[in-house]
Formats: sequence, structure tokens, C-alpha cells
Amino acid sequence: MTPFQHSGFIGDVQKVVRGDKIWEEYLGRVSAYEPAPFSLHLAVMVEPFLTFLLNGTKTVESRFSANRCAPYDRVEKGDVVLLKKSGGPVVGICMVTYRWFYRLDAASWQTIRREFGKAICAQDPEFWQERQGASYATLMRVRYVRAITPIIFEKRDRRGWVVLRDSHTEQPVLGGV
Repeated sequence: MTPFQHSGFIGDVQKVVRGDKIWEEYLGRVSAYEPAPFSLHLAVMVEPFLTFLLNGTKTVESRFSANRCAPYDRVEKGDVVLLKKSGGPVVGICMVTYRWFYRLDAASWQTIRREFGKAICAQDPEFWQERQGASYATLMRVRYVRAITPIIFEKRDRRGWVVLRDSHTEQPVLGGV
């Protein structure tokens, strides 16, 4: 078994997507004999952005940070993102279909606001004020967003994004979660 399959957690995810042709087939591509074709990420979400993502209003997930940390330069097209309600269970799943990485400066801030503001549901000036200290941004167009039966996931740190399994190393990266 690969580290990816060994986790009971991924088995739980596979169970809650049964009957969904897209997700059942995509997650079923993981075999005991071959590397998984995607990385698995956990995104901690707050409201109203979680609801916006689940109902399709939000089509681009954004992460801003002062330091260079995941998902910056760690997420790829085809990666799977599990959506965890802040302080609660995993309640959704989606796939990254495109990603952009920015080292923020005045021009990139303008580009992000102009080209992605609506897709990331960032019309409120407070959204931008809360992120003004950021130096890095990762934007991800997502598809196949789906609410799932809640799955408990114990997470004890304050990271808003965790790489659970990296397809490049074939190693689980669950330590410290």
C-alpha cells in the first residue's frame, strides 16, 4: 500500500464520494502499485468563503501570506483540496484546475484585485485591508466542488493550509497536524 492509501482518512473520503462519478473515478486512480497522480491538501476555511465555494459563487480560492508557505509553489493542476470548516470537520472537496503564484508588489495587487476580485468574492474593502501585510499570494481556480458528509479531522496547529500528501515525494506530510 502507498502512504496515501494507508491512511484511514483517505478511505473515509473515498466512502463519502461514492456515487459521484467524477470523484469516485478520480480518487480511485490511486493504486497500491503506482504513485498517486495528485497531491492532497487540506484548506481551513472560514465563513462566508466556505459557503461561497460550496455553492459555486466563489470559483477561485486565494491564500495570502507574509512568508513563503504552502500552498505557494506547492499546489498544482489536478491536486485535490479538502475543505475543512475552521474549528470543525472536513465538509467539502474540490480539484485545482489552474493556479497562479504571486510575489506581491503594487502591480500584482492591482492585477489580483482587477482580474480575480469577483471570483474570490472579495468585494468588501475589509478583505483587502486584512491582507495588506502579505508578500505572497496563491490563487487557484477550482472545479468539481462538492459538499460531503462531514469527516472529523484532528488538527492542532494554526496553519490554514496543510499539504497532507505530496505526489512529488510520495510521502505523507501529516506530521504536526
